[in-house]
Amino acid sequence: MLERTINAARSQPVGAAAAAIAAIGLAAILGAYFFQYVIGLPPCPLCLEQRIAYYVSIPLAAMVLLGVSVGSSRKVLMLALFAIAAAMLWNAGLGVYHSGVEWRWWPGPQDCSGAVPNFSAGGSLIEQMNRTRVVRCDEAAWRFLGLSLAGYNVLISLTLAVIAVWGVAAAWKSRPFEA
Repeated sequence: MLERTINAARSQPVGAAAAAIAAIGLAAILGAYFFQYVIGLPPCPLCLEQRIAYYVSIPLAAMVLLGVSVGSSRKVLMLALFAIAAAMLWNAGLGVYHSGVEWRWWPGPQDCSGAVPNFSAGGSLIEQMNRTRVVRCDEAAWRFLGLSLAGYNVLISLTLAVIAVWGVAAAWKSRPFEA
């Protein structure tokens, strides 16, 4: 079975790359939902922003798979994989930034790592407390082997970017472009 899978990946690298990106990306976003809804770790604004690349890349990978099945232009399929690689590289950069904020290497955005509101500034204290709900970006809610979820997002995003670039490179080498 492994040999059959490897042969299929070699014969159709664009489809194999798209399938891997869709599966791994879906597993990653479902993992994020698991931590949010089952374990109860609310995401910070940076965490939510890091999900955008998955929301773009997973459907795009599914469309690439559809394009492979209906015989779409190889150039279009390669461009889509290149767009996935770019989105995942951007996401990896955002994850590095988020990890750096968690490790306090640099300051984070004010909306999730800024100063705590001044409750003594006047007005109704209860109203101010009810309006204030900050999930801090500079505090890792969970770590495993020294990496937070933002750190794991960097690893997953880089992996997906490499897979997308592999798909583009393999398709490029498979046959020259027609004039």
